[in-house]
Amino acid sequence: MLDSIRSVAQGWVGKALLAAITVPFALFGIDSYLNQAGNHVAVAEVNGSNISVQEYGNALQNVRNRLQSEGKMDQAQLDSPEFKSLVLNQLINKRLLANEIQHAKYAISDAQLSTYITSMPEFQKDGKFSQELYDQTLEQNHISASKFEVGMRADMMTQQAQDGIAKLGFISNTRADHTFQLTNQQREVTVAELKTKDFMKDVKIDSTEVKSYYEKHKDKLLVPEQVKIEFLLLSASSLIPTIKVEDDEIKKYYDENAAKFQGNEQRRASHILIGFGVNATPEQKQQAKTKAQEVLAILKKNPKRFEELAVKDSQDPGSASKGGDLGSFGRGAMVKPFEEEVFKMKVNQISDIVESEFGYHIIKLTEANGDSSDFNSLKPKIKAELLYQKAQAAFTDKAEAFSNMVYEQSGSLDPAAKAFSGQVQKSDWLNRKEGTKFFKNDKIMDLVFSAESLKEHRNTEAVEVSPNNLVSARVVDYKPSAPRSFDEVKGGIEALLKLEAASKLALAKGEATLKDMRAGKDVKDIEWITPVTVDRKNAQGLTDLAMNQVFKTNTVKLPAYSGVADAKQGYLLVKVIKVDSAVSNDAEAKKTAQAELNAALAAEYLSSYKQSLREKAKVKVNEKLLLSGN
Repeated sequence: MLDSIRSVAQGWVGKALLAAITVPFALFGIDSYLNQAGNHVAVAEVNGSNISVQEYGNALQNVRNRLQSEGKMDQAQLDSPEFKSLVLNQLINKRLLANEIQHAKYAISDAQLSTYITSMPEFQKDGKFSQELYDQTLEQNHISASKFEVGMRADMMTQQAQDGIAKLGFISNTRADHTFQLTNQQREVTVAELKTKDFMKDVKIDSTEVKSYYEKHKDKLLVPEQVKIEFLLLSASSLIPTIKVEDDEIKKYYDENAAKFQGNEQRRASHILIGFGVNATPEQKQQAKTKAQEVLAILKKNPKRFEELAVKDSQDPGSASKGGDLGSFGRGAMVKPFEEEVFKMKVNQISDIVESEFGYHIIKLTEANGDSSDFNSLKPKIKAELLYQKAQAAFTDKAEAFSNMVYEQSGSLDPAAKAFSGQVQKSDWLNRKEGTKFFKNDKIMDLVFSAESLKEHRNTEAVEVSPNNLVSARVVDYKPSAPRSFDEVKGGIEALLKLEAASKLALAKGEATLKDMRAGKDVKDIEWITPVTVDRKNAQGLTDLAMNQVFKTNTVKLPAYSGVADAKQGYLLVKVIKVDSAVSNDAEAKKTAQAELNAALAAEYLSSYKQSLREKAKVKVNEKLLLSGN
C-alpha cells in the first residue's frame, strides 16, 4: 500500500513519535507495541482481553530507559509499586481507547497515513522524504513495513479520538479574561496570629481531668509489643577482606575499559608548528627540524617570547594568529604523539620538539583541569571496583546456601554463623517500628512479629534487607502489648489537655476579634505585620494558609477582614487593605494564559473520559504478579 513511502524507526524513533502523536509509541516503544509473541501470562485483563507479562515488561523497561536518560527519576522510584501501577494503568488506558476506537469505527485513510509518515522530520533528507532512509531504518529494526503502518494507523486513530475529547475543553474569551484578571490581581494585606502557646498560661488542668482522660483512653495508651532478637547478616561488603585482586587483573580491566576511564581531564595548550609537508623528503624534514630547534633554543633562553614566536614562525594558520593557542581539549582530540606529550606536562612547561604527521611541534601547557585518567592514578579505584565485583559474585554464590542453612537448621543461627564466618548479634527490647527503622526494611520485622516466630522461636527466612545484604533473625524473648501506667502518661495527658484548652481560647479570641473588626470597632491588642502587596505567584513571605485566606476574603467593602483556625497552632486574622485589579493589557500574555487554561481544561476532559471508560469496563489486575518482578 505504502511502497512509495517506506521508512522508519530505530529505538530512538519510537520515542520521537510522541512529540507529534501522544499515544503510545514514545511511551512504550515501537518494538513492544508490535511484539505480541512470547509469554502471554496476563498481568491484567481488560474486557476479556489480556495484557501479557511480556507487553507489560517491555512497556516498563521502555519508560524506565526514557526517564533515566532524561535524568528525571532515581532507581528507587523506578522500582516502586506506584511506578509499576502507573505504567500498567497506561497500558490499560491504551487498551480501553483501542476498544472504544473500534466500537466508534474511527478510521484513518491511506492518504492521511501516507501524508503523515512522509512529513515526519525524522525521515527527511535535504528537506524531502527519503525512501532510502525509510527502508534502511525499517531494516535496521527488523520491522516490516506492513507492521509499522498498522501500528502507525492505530496510533493516529487513538490520537484522533483523544483530540476530539480534548477540543471539548474550551474557555471563552470573556471567561479567560476574567480568570486572567483574578490570577494577576494584587492585594495589599496584613495578617496577625493569635498563637495557642500564648494562651497556655491562662489554662489550669485539674488532676481529676487527667485521670478521667486516662480511664477513657486506656485502651489506646499502650506500650507496643516488643521483642528481643538475635540476627545474622551475610553481606557482600563483609566478604571484601577475603578477596584478592592481582595487578595483572587491574591492568587488564583498565585496558578493556579504556573508554570508561576517559574522565573529565582537560588540557589547554599552545604550540608552534614547523611543518614539513606531505611526502616530505629526508632533506625537507631535516630543514624543518633545524628551524624548530632554532626556535626552541630561543624559547629556552626567554620562555616569555612563546606567543611572539608563534605568531611569527608557526605554520598552523588556525592558531598562529592567537599566539599558538589551541583552546581546551580532552584525550582523543589531538594526534597521539602530541596528546602523549601534553598530558604529562606541567602547567607553563615548554616541551622539547615533538614530531607528528603534521610536522614538528613545540608545545606550551597553559591550563590543566579535571581528574587524570592514566593507569597509575586510577589503579586504586579500579582495584576497589574489582574487589566489590568479586565480593558481589561471592555473595551471590553464598546467598542460596545461607538461606537454606538458616531454614534447615532453624533452631539456632550459630551453625550459619560458623559456616559463613559471621557473628550473631543481639538486640535490646524493640518494637516493630524501631526494628523497621533499624533494618530499614518492613519484611524482616513482619516475619519477626509473625505468630510462628513468636511461638516457635525459629529463624526467619533470609531477607535481603538492602542490596547485597541478607538477614535472618530469631526471637529470643517477647512482651505483648500492654496499657501504660497512669504515672507513665499523666504528664503527656496534662500537656495535651492544656494544648486543647489553649487552642479553644485562641479560637474564641480570634472569632470575637474578627466580629469586632467587621463591626467597625477599634481593636488595639492585635499585632499586625507590616502590610505587603501579594499576588497569587508572589507570597512575600506569607504562609500557604495565609495566602489561601487572603484570596478567599470577600473584598466588596475595604478594609476587609477574615479569619481561619490554624489547627491547634492558633487563629490567623487577615486584613485586606487594597485591591488592585488593573491588569496588564499585554495581548501576548493574555493569549498565553488562555492557551494554558484551554490545555488544562483539555487535560481534565481527557482524564475524565479515560476514567469513564475505566468505570464502564471490566478490568482485573493481577496485583501479585504486578509487584513480583520487573
